[in-house]
Amino acid sequence: MRSIAFADFLIGLGILFVLEGLMFAASPAWMRKAMKSAIATPDNILRAVGIGSAVAGLVLIWVMRRPI
Repeated sequence: MRSIAFADFLIGLGILFVLEGLMFAASPAWMRKAMKSAIATPDNILRAVGIGSAVAGLVLIWVMRRPI
């Protein structure tokens, strides 16, 4: 029996794949440009953006999951 948390994780992962796939399908040139830009960005900036994004995602999950 799968836990609810694991099912939610798989749903979130599926949504991530859908959104990423749609971005590549809708504008491959823009995605290629974005990847080149990411390669040129210093590690500390990418790390800060990644940590900020992870924290924002956790806060969003916490806000949506807390009991009302």
